[in-house]
Amino acid sequence: MSVSTPDARHALFPGTFDPVTLGHLDLMRRASGLFARVSVAVARNPAKRELFDRERRIELLREVTAELANVEVLAMDGLVAEGARRLGAGVILRGARHAGDFEYEAQMARCNRALAGDVDTLFFVSSPEHAHISSTLVRQIAECGGPLEAFVPPAVARALARGAARPQR
Repeated sequence: MSVSTPDARHALFPGTFDPVTLGHLDLMRRASGLFARVSVAVARNPAKRELFDRERRIELLREVTAELANVEVLAMDGLVAEGARRLGAGVILRGARHAGDFEYEAQMARCNRALAGDVDTLFFVSSPEHAHISSTLVRQIAECGGPLEAFVPPAVARALARGAARPQR
């Protein structure tokens, strides 16, 4: 496993993105304007019940970020700090919708800093119009057959409407 020297112009945005929301997409667009390269890393979280399998999440992310030339979508396993080092990313991006998110993300940032001291974490505060959106909320609305257009990109809404997502137990 090779480890690259971290590049502050390269940001890693890790998450499960299950499903990707308008809030996630807003952060990706904002990051693409600030960094030369943004790697969106789709992870698995064994503690979460998956709606889409990882391959489908990657497909959807690639579709909704297609106009962002400097954004790449990839799968990532293992620790985020190690993934950042492997990719050569000098920055880990995290979103914070509210104080609870910030507290959790700050704890993770300190842990990542201990694991990879040359990689910084940058917090993006959610835009007000997206601060109430979470993937958990979207999963609940989808499972009840509710409208999703205000919460997810059109491609994701179509996939959910087609029944392409089935909760993985």
